[in-house]
Amino acid sequence: MKDSQVRIRIPIHHPKEHRQASFAEEDTGSIATLLQKNKLMQQQPDARGTLPTGVKPNRRTTVVPSAVNSVDTTLPIAGVATHDTCAASPLPHLRPSAGRAPRWGSRRPWLPFAAMAGVLVLAMAVPALMAWPRQTAQPVPPSSRTAVPAAPSVTAKGETPVTRLPGVPPMPAVPAAPTRSVPVATEPDVRVYVTSTGRTETLPLEQYIVGVVAAEMPPSFEGEALKAQAIAARTFIARRLLADDTSGAPAGADVTDTVKHQAYISKAKLTREWGHSGKSAELAKIQQAVRDTKDTIMVYEGKPITASFFSTSNGYTENSEDVWAKAVPYLRSVSSPWDKQLAPRYTETVTLSRQSVFDRLGLSRTAIAASTGGGSMPEIRILSKTEGHRIKKIEVGGSIFTGPEIRNKLGLRSAEFTWKAEGDRIAITTYGYGHGVGMSQWGANGMAKEGHTATQILLHYYTGISFAQASRILS
Repeated sequence: MKDSQVRIRIPIHHPKEHRQASFAEEDTGSIATLLQKNKLMQQQPDARGTLPTGVKPNRRTTVVPSAVNSVDTTLPIAGVATHDTCAASPLPHLRPSAGRAPRWGSRRPWLPFAAMAGVLVLAMAVPALMAWPRQTAQPVPPSSRTAVPAAPSVTAKGETPVTRLPGVPPMPAVPAAPTRSVPVATEPDVRVYVTSTGRTETLPLEQYIVGVVAAEMPPSFEGEALKAQAIAARTFIARRLLADDTSGAPAGADVTDTVKHQAYISKAKLTREWGHSGKSAELAKIQQAVRDTKDTIMVYEGKPITASFFSTSNGYTENSEDVWAKAVPYLRSVSSPWDKQLAPRYTETVTLSRQSVFDRLGLSRTAIAASTGGGSMPEIRILSKTEGHRIKKIEVGGSIFTGPEIRNKLGLRSAEFTWKAEGDRIAITTYGYGHGVGMSQWGANGMAKEGHTATQILLHYYTGISFAQASRILS
């Protein structure tokens, strides 16, 4: 060691040294005992002023340069003994014990009691908090539910209601956005020209449908068939009203009460001839069918369809282009086998004179004689038939006609017919009744008897249609 250096030994305590200290060397931790031990150790230092033999030194040495002469001595630190042991600690209550956890200090004997008191207080507080009454909505007794009106809820749609706490004022309600008023569609009126009186009758749409169903379909039909008829009749007039179509009707009228549009029985006639003549049950049945289908119409691509219907089929319905020369996608030929089984006038035979046939078809005797080689009976030959098994084209006396033309000119019930010459007369037998396009009424009744609904009936006779509300389309 150089003369200019002074060695200062500063003991540094480590936790490991504390653990290695013998608990036997520690006494009860009194300050008087520790001071006595420190005094004895200071009186018996070794030759070099270091720790006594048997104590393992564990310290760090810091070399501080100094201009003072070389002195090899140990400088005591205030409050700390010169030897480096844990026994000389001035704070015995912070000294850990060797090999076990620290004990409660003797200077704080109240700590265990304070801890136990805190645990007891906590154990009593937790159940009390859990049992604290909460403000919940109590059910209203049955006797007072009508007497005390419930306050209107201001909770907006989609929000969770907030429970108010006692003494806390409610949050101000957020004003709701003003809703747009949707106008309610009113039922339109229908103006019907009544041919028997020569006057136009104006009445609500649904009441008009009652008169149409009563005129177009027998009330003895099944309820589902009557419903199908009501929807078809409502669709027919809705299409005309939407298009503002008054064709075929006198000025100031929308339709007539004939089969040119739809057959119709006036309200006064229904009241007089149905309500007071033993047919009130039939009238009530029709009115119920109209109510059950109120505001329902058939649409195709969002527009009301041409809901054509007829009485009796020959076993099939017709494509629209075979009757009216215009193809309509929802008026396709479908089978209708129920008519032959149920319709009382499925077949009908009429007998006409030769001259009557010539006159109605516009044929002259000269043309007929030329076509028959001088005979008196014209030649009749079928050229083609439709998909609905009716006559499409026919040749009579050298002239070509369509099946619907023959039906209209000769006044036949159907375009499906056969003929037989009987002397100077011709017997013509028809199959079915009507033009054959759309819904067969007797076929609808047959489907209803088998358990089909009005919707299924209409979907069968009108291909690819759907249903909508007349009020929305007309508004």
